[in-house]
Amino acid sequence: MTEKNEKNQKKVKRGSSAVKGLNPMIIILCIVIFAAIATYILPAGSFERVTDEVSGAEVVVPDTYTQAERNPIGFMDFLMSITKGMQSAGAVVFFLLIVGGVFEIIQCTGAIQAGIGNLVKRLGNRQMLMIPLCIIVFSIISTTAACCEEYLAFLPLMYAACIACGFDSIIALMLLFGSSAIGYAAGVANPFTTGIAQEIAGLPPFSGLQLRVVLLIVLNIVTIVFVMLYARKIKKDPALSPMHEIDLANAQPISMDEVKPLTGRQAGVLAVFLGGFVMIAVLVILKGYYMDELSALFLIMGIVSAIIGGVGPSRACDAFIEGAKGMLFAGMMVGFCRAATNIMTDANVFDTIINAFGSLLEGLDQRVAACGMFVVQDLFNILVPSGSGQAAITMPFMAPLSDLLGVSRQTAVLAFHLGDAFTNVVTPTSGAFMAALAMCKVPWGKWVKWIAPLWGIWCVIAFIFLVIAVSIGYGPF
Repeated sequence: MTEKNEKNQKKVKRGSSAVKGLNPMIIILCIVIFAAIATYILPAGSFERVTDEVSGAEVVVPDTYTQAERNPIGFMDFLMSITKGMQSAGAVVFFLLIVGGVFEIIQCTGAIQAGIGNLVKRLGNRQMLMIPLCIIVFSIISTTAACCEEYLAFLPLMYAACIACGFDSIIALMLLFGSSAIGYAAGVANPFTTGIAQEIAGLPPFSGLQLRVVLLIVLNIVTIVFVMLYARKIKKDPALSPMHEIDLANAQPISMDEVKPLTGRQAGVLAVFLGGFVMIAVLVILKGYYMDELSALFLIMGIVSAIIGGVGPSRACDAFIEGAKGMLFAGMMVGFCRAATNIMTDANVFDTIINAFGSLLEGLDQRVAACGMFVVQDLFNILVPSGSGQAAITMPFMAPLSDLLGVSRQTAVLAFHLGDAFTNVVTPTSGAFMAALAMCKVPWGKWVKWIAPLWGIWCVIAFIFLVIAVSIGYGPF
């Protein structure tokens, strides 16, 4: 390649320890340890819970919190929390292993690299169009079909495409998980966040749609502009990317001079690959398919691709195992995140934290209270990254609390899905996102430093829309 690239490669080898950075598993392990220590410090207690007849969610009964006998976690229970976390996150962990294996089978055919190379070559100087297109499409999918973890399957392809376009791994993450965050934040028609929260709050299903659509548009515009400005900067000078050295060490850039036309077999494999993703998106929206069903679809995709691509059974099996190995670390991250939540739940300190968050908001001005709800939901999302889980836990006491504060219940729901979303792309307790960071080799510290300005802008937008919601009496009630 060029003399500049050769110097960069040598620099990567000399500074390999700096490139590697802090292993994200250390961060997760610290959180698990902190959760265990909290069981000795925080008082134990619990709310009464009932099953909502319509949504089927187990919801908290407000004003029923009572303290209980402290039940701190023992040393053996702490060690076993890791394996129990793996078990409770089994669906996601094995989904990742299967996706990694199938993707490696497809890689064996050379179809993906050839397809990306030809696509980038055809785009020419229009590669920047990929950014607004992806952000708009994936945010709409997330705000309607509640997709987030499913994007892990798209990530290897997006990573390869971004590197080929002269972008970096940070942009690959933003095009999928940044889009998911703003889609979840707007919550236009998300059945697992807005739908459940409105049901618990007694609101008509998906009422208040207009304001949420405007919110989605604003978040899309701001995010697209931010990412495109950054992409333009690093295309001019790749060394300005905080991931420059790491991407050089790990990515396999495609040389446009070496790109050859697709063969018939490669075209067939790409048709199966892309058609499979379309089918997955349709079935997630229409049939509510989740990890088990998606894993089965990926296995079908891998088998058919191997046959069309001329990959023999033994080679396909070897490739599958190799690909699954590459996803093992990501799967471990998900299990460790689940362990921290399980520890606090089993020790009965989870509801203590819920009760404390709720108490913080009493006696505040309406506008301040609405913004405070968003902050509390943001903080709570660190403990419960699951949107539906957070809705079931927090909305039963946030809805009646909003009545006491003079804030509409619709505004409380808005504060919930705004708070449920943004933290997911910074908190190390989000198993799916930590898995995504691991797949792209992006250190958590570098990511947080990069996204901090955009995250701050998102929060300002959230405060503005919550103040607007209070001012207009966002309803119906």
